[in-house]
Amino acid sequence: MYAEREVSYASAMTDDATPELRASDADRERVAEVLRDALAEGRLDMEEFEERLEATYKARTYAELAPITRDLPVGGTVAPVPVSFAKAPAEQGSWSSRIVGGEGSSGGGIAVLGGFQRKGRWTVPRRFTSFAFCGGGEIDLRDADFAAREVEINCVAIMGGMQVTVPPGVEVVVRGIGIMGGFEHPGGDDVPEPGAPRVVITGFAFWGGVGVERKVSRAERQRLREQRRQERVERRQSRHELHRGRRENDDF
Repeated sequence: MYAEREVSYASAMTDDATPELRASDADRERVAEVLRDALAEGRLDMEEFEERLEATYKARTYAELAPITRDLPVGGTVAPVPVSFAKAPAEQGSWSSRIVGGEGSSGGGIAVLGGFQRKGRWTVPRRFTSFAFCGGGEIDLRDADFAAREVEINCVAIMGGMQVTVPPGVEVVVRGIGIMGGFEHPGGDDVPEPGAPRVVITGFAFWGGVGVERKVSRAERQRLREQRRQERVERRQSRHELHRGRRENDDF
């Protein structure tokens, strides 16, 4: 029902030929209902809701009503995608493009009194074996391809540590054993995406540890920051148009 109201109202409000048509009581009430929904969903705070509701009941034409819901999922625009569900362009497609088969580009890593890194664009083999003694390793899968639908990362850390970083949407299973050390499980309740690889982390930690975390790539963080910046700009523009409409109403 909400979708039907959204479509029919958007059609009326975005018709370039009718912005100066007089709005009816029913039109104003439809806008008020959208604002109430937005308040309940957390899209508006109480102050914004009250300002927009006041402007709604003062509006006389479609042109005056349109700015009130321009940044909401009505009025001819699409609501911004919530950040927690945003995906980078490369991640929006099928995971099948990143499960490439064949052999991995690196079969393992060793750190003795030092460190190793596997990050950036590389292919994770079916089994990646790593060892750290008084040292550390970084295994970053965020930009990696995968040789198989399921891969195993085996980590042995003795008086050392390793950090495994996976992108959101990847299923992670931790089966490592720690003695005076431990294996960290990724936080959150991230739901695996259809077709995403499964990463099984095994191994042994003695006086050391293996950390596992979900984290978006640097490019994705930058994209999300830009998206939030653009949303702030659009909200400011909407509020500016709303206040301008209210001033024009007062002058009228």
